[in-house]
Amino acid sequence: DDTGRILGDLTENGDMLVIAKGGRGGRGNARFATPKNRAPGYAEKGEPGQERWITLELKLLADVGLIGFPSVGKSSLLSVVSQAKPKIADYHFTTLAPNLGVVFIGEGQSFVLADIPGLIEGAHEGQGLGHEFLRHIERTRLLIHVIDISGQEGRDPIRDFEIINKELLNYKVDLSDRPQIIALNKMDLPGAEENKKIFEAYIEKEGIESKVFSISAATKQGVEELMKTAFYELQKIPMPRINVEEDTTLYTMEEEAPAFTIREEDGVYYVEGDRIKKLTQMTYLDNEDALRHFHQILTKMGVIDALREAGIGEGDDVVIDDVEFQFFDDLSY
Repeated sequence: DDTGRILGDLTENGDMLVIAKGGRGGRGNARFATPKNRAPGYAEKGEPGQERWITLELKLLADVGLIGFPSVGKSSLLSVVSQAKPKIADYHFTTLAPNLGVVFIGEGQSFVLADIPGLIEGAHEGQGLGHEFLRHIERTRLLIHVIDISGQEGRDPIRDFEIINKELLNYKVDLSDRPQIIALNKMDLPGAEENKKIFEAYIEKEGIESKVFSISAATKQGVEELMKTAFYELQKIPMPRINVEEDTTLYTMEEEAPAFTIREEDGVYYVEGDRIKKLTQMTYLDNEDALRHFHQILTKMGVIDALREAGIGEGDDVVIDDVEFQFFDDLSY
């Protein structure tokens, strides 16, 4: 969450990813036995596991995504080609979350179709349903761009087509390159035939190679042919993958952090460092023998001498990993 680095991309059933490793188990007292002390009265806690804040992002595993402005008929199309029952009404943003349906073409031939919430201009910046819409498209291999060719509500089919493709381009370039099939919907309404001719002339002029289908979700005109074409196009398109960024941080001896640092603040001495912090967390500090062992390790690491050099005095407070100790120079063991 703090770097934005992608740790993994889970796309297959059963995929697993370790995002934080657990610490090793603590050693029992037998591991600390010596010829002089065959049964030590202390053990070691388990090593703390890794901690990190992560962002989990759900992206639908749909093969084909229906894209288009609100109320162009995406939900209606999904409802007539699958058993999905999306909410359908004559107002914008009826669909507030993606709906999935399975489209059966024939024996052993099917694909998952997603009705994705409608886009508006500025969606790549998060406006409207924004990223709630766009992130799901990343998973789809093929897009069916549904356009209200009847031009209801004074809309311009060509402008709508251009706006949505611009949003895909501004969000991520690979989305604008995703294969598209254009579905001119609502061919049963007045004005559709005339607008269709204008749109087809525009497609030819712009050199757009997407296949164009004239359909009506209401009457099912052209719908079967559209779905069959989508299925056969899918067979040519590999599953898109999100690039997982590897951890390429390089460590050298010169850059390696010191084992510990000491700072003094208002008469309190703070000992800091990952190794020191881990040692404190793994020690049973309420056990006298364990505490003596802890002191021995600090001495071997040079922490005690470093505290003396820093000017610590008898009875002064020492803080390690938010645990407060008092310094006594005459501790014997």
